[in-house]
Amino acid sequence: MVTSITKGRSFYLAFTSWWIVWTVIHVWVLDEYQIKLLSALADAFISNFLLASFCLLVVNNMQYYLPRKERYWYILIVSLVLSSMYLFISRLILRFIFKEDDMYLNLLKQSFYIRYITGFLMIGCMSMISLLWYTLKEQQENEQRKEEAEKIAKDAELLKLRQQLQPHFLFNSLNSISALAGTQPEKARHMIQQLSDFLRGTLKKEEHQLVTLREEIHHLQLYLDIEKVRFGHRLQTVLEIEDQASDMLIPVLLLQPVVENAIKFGLYDTTEEVLIRIIATAKDDQLLEILIQNPFDPLTSVHTHGTGFGLASIARRLYLMYARQDLIKTERQEQLFSTHIVIPQLNHESNHH
Repeated sequence: MVTSITKGRSFYLAFTSWWIVWTVIHVWVLDEYQIKLLSALADAFISNFLLASFCLLVVNNMQYYLPRKERYWYILIVSLVLSSMYLFISRLILRFIFKEDDMYLNLLKQSFYIRYITGFLMIGCMSMISLLWYTLKEQQENEQRKEEAEKIAKDAELLKLRQQLQPHFLFNSLNSISALAGTQPEKARHMIQQLSDFLRGTLKKEEHQLVTLREEIHHLQLYLDIEKVRFGHRLQTVLEIEDQASDMLIPVLLLQPVVENAIKFGLYDTTEEVLIRIIATAKDDQLLEILIQNPFDPLTSVHTHGTGFGLASIARRLYLMYARQDLIKTERQEQLFSTHIVIPQLNHESNHH
């Protein structure tokens, strides 16, 4: 249910202040017509108390029934009916109280139409104010629910994307452990330990959205250690991380699939040593720029490009988090494949602890 306009002191303060002012005006008008002060006070109090009560009735009614565009005539009918009821009850009470005062009764009769129009305008204005308030509140709450639903859906998709990346890497590692178990059991045991550390760190990071680049690189180093067991001296890596960039925030577990893609392009189709470079720089405290480069053979890489799920998932994650399509780009120059990633440094509180 939409939050009531009457919730809180501000409404009652404004409402009461208005009716006090209007009651004073009412008394002043009657005084101009030579009505006794006591009679004027009684008239003003009774009339405005009833009118204010009907206005509150409208406000509370709008909370439970809000007319839509095709039913705005409902406000007109309610205003006409309540104005008639207000006028009937107030005249009945005032006639009974001042039945001996002919001058006052004459004025009460002559002011029939002005009283009715005043009541209609008061109730009508209160109806419109209530309609605008509740319509605005309803739109705000609907928008808030929509944003919360979209956030839940976005978080679910981000989690799904992250979880989809893990089996892909895990299967490769298990295959390598299986291959090493027979010929190099020590390396296999070492790789199992590294894989355990990597997965344990991954599980701890699942609850976060953003971490510092320093933490992400530390986790990435565990992954690279595992891959170096698989590929031995063939895999060489160089990390060039600016000090300022190390403290910048990055979506958790973002780099591992990108580096995995670089390893796949660089090593799968060659037996030579391959150097993968990871360069991170800070730009004006607003952007974190990361460049990942690996060599590739244009003649054989077509057979090892795979499904492209890794980079596609990274692009999707970045779009969901930053609503931008231009945060990841790939480039091929001669025998060098480059992946450019830009991470905006937004001024919001992250899930990093």
